[in-house]
Amino acid sequence: MTGPELDQLSDDQLRAAAEQAGIFARVSPEQKARLIRVLRREGRAVGFLGDGVNDALALHDADIGISVDTATDVAKDAADVILLEKSLDVLADGVNEGRRIFANTIKYVLMGTASNFGNIFSAAAASAILTFLPLLPSQILLNNLLYDSSQLAIPTDRVDAEQLAAPSHWDIGLIKRFMLVFGPLSSLFDFITFGILLGVLHAGPELFRSGWFAESLATQTLVIFAIRTRRVPFLRSRPSWQLASAALVVVAIGVVLPLSPLAGVLGFVAPPASFYLVLAGLVVVYLALVEVAKKPFYQHSGPSTAQRIRRGRTHRIQRRAARFSTAAPVPQAVH
Repeated sequence: MTGPELDQLSDDQLRAAAEQAGIFARVSPEQKARLIRVLRREGRAVGFLGDGVNDALALHDADIGISVDTATDVAKDAADVILLEKSLDVLADGVNEGRRIFANTIKYVLMGTASNFGNIFSAAAASAILTFLPLLPSQILLNNLLYDSSQLAIPTDRVDAEQLAAPSHWDIGLIKRFMLVFGPLSSLFDFITFGILLGVLHAGPELFRSGWFAESLATQTLVIFAIRTRRVPFLRSRPSWQLASAALVVVAIGVVLPLSPLAGVLGFVAPPASFYLVLAGLVVVYLALVEVAKKPFYQHSGPSTAQRIRRGRTHRIQRRAARFSTAAPVPQAVH
């Protein structure tokens, strides 16, 4: 389609023509910008590649303007991205890497909010019924140190193909629902552990702390394998070897510490062997229930691919002005 033909079309006709036409030739700068604005009003995310003065309007109006380092100064100033290599593969690689980083970030956020909510709820409930502290402050810090150390490997984790197929966006509602569903599920197994320690093993303060320390660290660390994917873990989605190794090493440390020479220094005592058998069973059942609950949760939350986002003129102006803006307060005029 040519520029003169484009001028004869209304916005609705132009939108329909854009669905069918693959090439627009002999178009003016204003016509390029108009075509982009029409597509953006439809909800499309539009990118535009240009290097000349006549591309500045379109570069400015697109969701993302792309230029090259040899372009005119006007085009480079209007663009959002300037390519330093003569290949569009750089953009594709950058998009995939950004989506991978975002997906791994969400894994940590979901895991952290759910486990912290569950631990706080469990600790509050235990403090209400026990005559001693459920965990000493030093033991809580050690638990957090080991847990967070295992999560340092999350940036190396693999990301499922469907998470790379479309852009994702920050969803506070999803994070809150995830916390309220899987946090109490974690607390449920803490309460079962409390019942076994107090009702079956008749645990004192040291044994109670040793048992809950091991159970809490094992459940909140190993659950990353279920949270990291919407698929069946290991069978349809394998974690990176770094993440798997870090999680298993941390759990092993949590199990061995009450049996080590450091137990007395840390306030632990060695639990009986039967407790570790029960602990293994609890962890397996917990991970299985998380996997069962995960499917209806994500079905209710909708598809993983992001929906189109409509952004108005205000968003566009603010994004363009960001590079020239500062958070410093504006000085008041003196009269």
